[in-house]
Amino acid sequence: MERNINTILVTGGAGFIGSHVLRLLVNKYPKKQFVNLDTLTYAGNLENIKDIASLPNYHFEKADIRDVAELGKLFDKYQFDGVIHLAAESHVDRSIENPLAFVETNVIGTVNLLNAAKNLWKDDFSNKLFYHISTDEVYGSLGKTGLFTEETAYDPHSPYSASKAASDHFVRSYFDTYDMPTIISNCSNNYGPNQFPEKLIPLFINNIKNNKSLPVYGDGQYTRDWLYVIDHARAIDLIFSKGELGETYNIGGFNEYTNIDLIHLLCDLMDKKLGREKGSSRKLIKFVKDRPGHDKRYAIDAQKINKELGWKPSVNFEQGLSETLDWYLANETWLHNITSGSYKDYYKEMYKERT
Repeated sequence: MERNINTILVTGGAGFIGSHVLRLLVNKYPKKQFVNLDTLTYAGNLENIKDIASLPNYHFEKADIRDVAELGKLFDKYQFDGVIHLAAESHVDRSIENPLAFVETNVIGTVNLLNAAKNLWKDDFSNKLFYHISTDEVYGSLGKTGLFTEETAYDPHSPYSASKAASDHFVRSYFDTYDMPTIISNCSNNYGPNQFPEKLIPLFINNIKNNKSLPVYGDGQYTRDWLYVIDHARAIDLIFSKGELGETYNIGGFNEYTNIDLIHLLCDLMDKKLGREKGSSRKLIKFVKDRPGHDKRYAIDAQKINKELGWKPSVNFEQGLSETLDWYLANETWLHNITSGSYKDYYKEMYKERT
């Protein structure tokens, strides 16, 4: 049975995953109200969701989850009965350079949201839900065999994954200590339209298009499970609507690729789509010094969400990747604006219009 939750806060809704979640939910549930809270850092882009910006059940609030007072005002203003928490610092390389920023946003920001929800809901938790979206990186690294399950012990190896692990623990502690209705999901690597081009796939699409080098860490044998972002949004919708309180759900794409195999596939698809000689993009590959704490392999067992909620990926990796390349090649203006920084002008204009 679906929950009767009608006013929902989505944090990080101008980001990559958040924008796809909001697009799905706002269009699917016209009678529910959705509030997008985003501080619009480098990875938050209102252009990602301009197609739903004028819909009556969508509202945007520029705010920072580190700001306790502002969160209190927003929870009081909207009287949220549901939270879908996606806002996070998420790039491992940035976490190595500045771990404290990840603690402030991913840990303290999550606790601020938990407290704001608890203070509003007090002891009446009926038809309420705090849903926290996390990552498979909290589990650490796998060997050549095995899969991450919901029972896998946490073993984070980077400041990013450590900050997400801490936030997961806080969410669980609020369920155990205060009986607060919470759910957590841990996902594998996402890919798809609108991803900020510091991540591997959009970065390499842009570099191939512009004949720039393709930097590959170490020997390129690091293995990841790839999840199409639109399928992830579908899973989030199902978990928020029907997931069991206090539970964790792993979301994976059943698409394991080594980095070098993925890059070879990406190069070959780009050569075909750009009309270039086969193999020409592979010549751009350049192996570079490995990064510290680099996990060798991630792979998720997504049987629980399949058996309990009926979710499974709608596309295989090659199909999803091909559709992703088509989107980036058809949206060169978006990619140019992101990489040039001119998207900040769009923020100013949009925010001015909506205040």
